[in-house]
Amino acid sequence: MVALQVVLDFVCYFCDHNVGVTLKCEGKGLVEEDRPVASVNVPCPTCGLVNQLLFEPSGTVRRVAPYRTPRHILEPSLN
Repeated sequence: MVALQVVLDFVCYFCDHNVGVTLKCEGKGLVEEDRPVASVNVPCPTCGLVNQLLFEPSGTVRRVAPYRTPRHILEPSLN
């Protein structure tokens, strides 16, 4: 299994604060030829809101977006 240490620098989506994070990535998909993309949720140390980062194992940040919590779909009761 391949393991990489990736350093990402980005600007917070919410408050424009510069943020840096170091990640350890593991898995077979890291060596694929078609430029794999990973995702991680990182809270901003300044505003506390969570950024969702899409990045390549090379350290290239592709996208910074607000993290949206999964919404549960309500189902009608059987009674």
